[in-house]
Amino acid sequence: MTVKRAAPDACSLLDTDHKNVKKMFSAYEELTSSKSASARNKRRDLAMQICIELTIHTQIEEEIFYPAVREAIKDTDLLDEANVEHASAKDLIAQLQDATEVDDMFDAKVKVLGEYIDHHVKEERNELFPKARAARKLDLVAMRETLAARKEELMAEMAVMA
Repeated sequence: MTVKRAAPDACSLLDTDHKNVKKMFSAYEELTSSKSASARNKRRDLAMQICIELTIHTQIEEEIFYPAVREAIKDTDLLDEANVEHASAKDLIAQLQDATEVDDMFDAKVKVLGEYIDHHVKEERNELFPKARAARKLDLVAMRETLAARKEELMAEMAVMA
């Protein structure tokens, strides 16, 4: 008997983003053990990449995923919490982007941002995604295409601004 795998949907696209950024946070953590100037520069570059990834990810969730899920499920407390978590992450991202020094405080902000994101990901993965997948009104497979297209658009905009 073959097991039928579900088609990649909006939740799997968002979760792939989660996994990619988790790897970046782990790589950052490894770099903090070195105090060399080149490691400091690598940390800044990696932190800025994390900021870009998270900025795009939160934007596609807020523009496309959350509004659709909000219409399709009864319990919207999770979505309210997710928006608050996004606001906290955006604040830390702004602080990182404005930082002039890669110092202990910079490292602490990256660490706390990673902890916020871990918490946020667990809630989405364990609570929000199952509810979204159970909602009959949502076409998450089609939404995946919409999210992917918007993500590509935003990445192109970020590349132009860089």
